[in-house]
Amino acid sequence: MKEAAHRPRETWPRFAVCAVFIALVWIVFGQTLRFGFVNYDDRTYVYGNSLVSAGLSWSGLERAFVDTQTRNWHPLTIISHMIDSQFYGLAAGGHHFTNVLLHSIAALLLFALLCNLTDRLWNAAFVTAVFAIHPLRVESVAWIAERKDVLSAVFFFLTLLAYAHYVRQRSVGCYLMMSILFVCGLMSKPMLVTLPVVLLLLDYWPLNRRQKAEGKGKKSHTPWSRLILEKIPLLVLSFASSVITFLLQERTSGSIAQLPLMWRLENALVSCVTYIAQLFWPVHLTVFYPHPEDTLALWQIVGAAGFLIAVTWVVFALRRTKPYLIVGWLWYLIMLLPVIGIVEVGLQGHADRYTYLPHVGLLIALTWLIADLVAFFRVPKPVVVAIGVITIGVLAACARKQTTYWRDSETLWTRALAVTKDNDVAQANYGMFLMDRGQLDDALSHLQSALNIRSASGHAHYNLSLALIHDDIGNVLARKGQLDDAIAELREASRLEPNYPDAHYNLGTVLFQRGDTDGAVLEWRTTLSIQPHDADAQTSLGNALVQKSELREAIEHYEAALRLAPDSVLPLNNLAWILSTSPDATLRNGSKAVALAKDANRLSQNNNPMFVRTLAAAFAEAGQFENATNTADAATRLANAQGQRGLAQQIAEDADLYRHRSPLRDQSLTNAPTNR
Repeated sequence: MKEAAHRPRETWPRFAVCAVFIALVWIVFGQTLRFGFVNYDDRTYVYGNSLVSAGLSWSGLERAFVDTQTRNWHPLTIISHMIDSQFYGLAAGGHHFTNVLLHSIAALLLFALLCNLTDRLWNAAFVTAVFAIHPLRVESVAWIAERKDVLSAVFFFLTLLAYAHYVRQRSVGCYLMMSILFVCGLMSKPMLVTLPVVLLLLDYWPLNRRQKAEGKGKKSHTPWSRLILEKIPLLVLSFASSVITFLLQERTSGSIAQLPLMWRLENALVSCVTYIAQLFWPVHLTVFYPHPEDTLALWQIVGAAGFLIAVTWVVFALRRTKPYLIVGWLWYLIMLLPVIGIVEVGLQGHADRYTYLPHVGLLIALTWLIADLVAFFRVPKPVVVAIGVITIGVLAACARKQTTYWRDSETLWTRALAVTKDNDVAQANYGMFLMDRGQLDDALSHLQSALNIRSASGHAHYNLSLALIHDDIGNVLARKGQLDDAIAELREASRLEPNYPDAHYNLGTVLFQRGDTDGAVLEWRTTLSIQPHDADAQTSLGNALVQKSELREAIEHYEAALRLAPDSVLPLNNLAWILSTSPDATLRNGSKAVALAKDANRLSQNNNPMFVRTLAAAFAEAGQFENATNTADAATRLANAQGQRGLAQQIAEDADLYRHRSPLRDQSLTNAPTNR
């Protein structure tokens, strides 16, 4: 009875604490619901990803497990973006909502885990609060493309909770459930490969599986060999995930040459200490920190190495009296290993997002140490509470301010340029933002600055980065109408990185604009040989083949584009036009053309007179001449309303044909022999 009466008194504080966590998270990150996408990976993951933007479908779910557009293997992350697109379309606020929701869930699961393992409510509450609203969390939560962080964290903490349950129940079902959750975590972000080692740390403390009481003064010890053997299936899963990730990153066009090993090791040592410093003093945070290469001073490298060795020695020495120190410290170091840069992925020196789960270990160690010191020195409880509240309040205010820098691409990159130096990535991305806004000369200025910074290093590691900048410059020059200069820049981009598909695609586009159809076809074929699932390249190649009168192959590429992006308007319309108006009767298909043209007009909200004209031609080919006439008349009115007089005259002539029950034949679509 006493135990039953006591339980509500323990439960209500936990509910109250959870409510505070949720409030803090939404106070800090709720503002992101008003933010847009940024031009840094959001395009790759969401609004420029045909698989994601199409929403949910069975074929899409299958492709999510083999998709390489993001150059990582995390199918559950891709599926989560697909779900968002299904419900919210490309409204960025909905995608931000999901990120904040998942972060809220991760925080609640962390709190539940620590309470479950330690039964220390207020220690668990402080760790969770700092985790939830620390400024270093901003990148993981406010950046839509970092969905993998918050999603993998949910599965990470669920796996640890399932493991705690397994330790108490020791059943095959519990182990299987834990393993499934772990696989889900790996399919959200491969960084979780270190989780089996974290479980071994929890075995040491707080689960104390190495030491169980058997009677007065008697204790038994579970050997480490048995605990390790228990983790073998999980380690196999980690190994498989690591191999898949490594092979994918090696084979994709986005892979980069590695910097010299010594540079990477030096940066890794300093970054480990940098992340600790940022935990206590989170200032000058930004989206991208340039790699220091070989510019780190000897004192920085030696100091970082000495600090890490000293802390490791101290926590090892205190392992019996304060086991949480060695557990928290090793949690931090081990979880950082996949992203510390020894095996390099990306151009950054370090990144705020990499601290998302590793910092939990440090927070546990520090919080439990502070609690012990408070008890030892008998610090008054009101003082402890006041310091804790002030700390959380200050961190929340800093995080809320840091979040504002993610409002849009402009604030993101101006912030990066303000707090870093020689940041070619920030210069280039800000330049592309300016291009999108039409400030072409300013865009070229920033892109040239990026090129100057990056050209200062001749290391092969930066060939891809140089190719990206040359590609961006080529795009701006093309927008300015300087096609010859644009072609030169794009050719340089493809020379520096022959397997960079965007350089070939953009070069093909400029060549096509200049009238070099054969050159464009060659570049777009190269694009598809590198990246077969590029719907835009399939469509562009189809357009070029139409100009070459190779209609059968053009149809194949339009159909391939629609398999990749069923809601892509241009291939829908262009394919419908060929099926409706080709002089070759073997190519025409009126009923299919009507279905395609209806989809194109639905997606364009019946506001494009060219697409409405195609629908009229499709009706005529299907023998529905009354519908064809009425639709052509509507297209004529729409073209006149938009000031397109020449087009309106053409469509009016089409309507005369339909009134005489004659379908339209586009004589420019001659059925010349194809190459296949």
